[in-house]
Amino acid sequence: MSMLDQNEIDSLLASVSTEESNEPEQTISIYSRTRKDLDNVEVRQYDFKRPERVSKDQMMALETLHEAFARNFGASLSGFLRTIVEVRVAACEQMTYGEFVSGLPNPTSYNLIQADQLDGQMCLEISPLIIYPIIDRLLGGTNQDLFIPQRPMTPIEQRLISNVLRRGLAAMSEAWSSVKELTFDIVSHESNPQLVQIVPPNEVVMVIGLEMRMSSRAGTMNLCIPYNVIEPVMDELSSQSWFAVSRNESDDTSERRITENLDQSGVEVCATLAETTITLKELSELSVGDMIVTTHPSCSPCVISVEGEPKFFAEPGRHKRNRAVRVIRGIEKGERIDP
Repeated sequence: MSMLDQNEIDSLLASVSTEESNEPEQTISIYSRTRKDLDNVEVRQYDFKRPERVSKDQMMALETLHEAFARNFGASLSGFLRTIVEVRVAACEQMTYGEFVSGLPNPTSYNLIQADQLDGQMCLEISPLIIYPIIDRLLGGTNQDLFIPQRPMTPIEQRLISNVLRRGLAAMSEAWSSVKELTFDIVSHESNPQLVQIVPPNEVVMVIGLEMRMSSRAGTMNLCIPYNVIEPVMDELSSQSWFAVSRNESDDTSERRITENLDQSGVEVCATLAETTITLKELSELSVGDMIVTTHPSCSPCVISVEGEPKFFAEPGRHKRNRAVRVIRGIEKGERIDP
């Protein structure tokens, strides 16, 4: 067997490197029904383990529905605790149940909820950062220098929080009534979320994250809704049906509520006899007994304005030793008013 010397080995290595450099670079091909500029094509990774089972319209409808729940729950808690409690929706997203549980603290207030007309269970988690300030408020405390213990709640504390949860479920039932009449009940309580598995870890769930704020204290509340639980009502959660339900509610309930509130509102009513213009020099020289002449005849009616808007013509007079005006007629829209 013949041996190669060093010069022949170097020649072979040089020829191999030359062939590799002459090979064309591998490019990524993108196929599409429509011709596009490949330089501006956005490529995103898609994880087939996490399919997006809920459309954006349904997620938006779900967020809008729970914004109403947050308002009702905040109002109910404010009256119950006799202090201002703000509840708002901070996030609305879909993820796997395993990801949701892994992001929760331990211990926490983890409550299983059952809807009477739906199969399966939901989860309502409330952070200890707001749980213990609420308990302190219920027991007459001031939340000053409050210590947040890292332990499960005692039976007495759990009983106190149950009163808060019942109000939350009532507000949730009221919010969901626009889609379907549901009654929510608490099935069980747990302090360690890792011990509760209502669905497989890779099952898709909708998570509505809410922020609760009371005085100087704030915490989070997370509502976890598995997809298979509300799948029967997903068609009714589309944006079109949701906005249609909102319009129907606006025509009935909301309009009645607004009318009742407006009936008790105070407005400023002002009667203007006449208007004129003078200079600042003339104003500074005014004294007792001076007369201001206007172009408005004394026999002409005065104008009654409501919150600065002219609404009626009236004639001035007296009623039981009080100055008064008597409405003659309303002012038509676009009607000219002489000064």
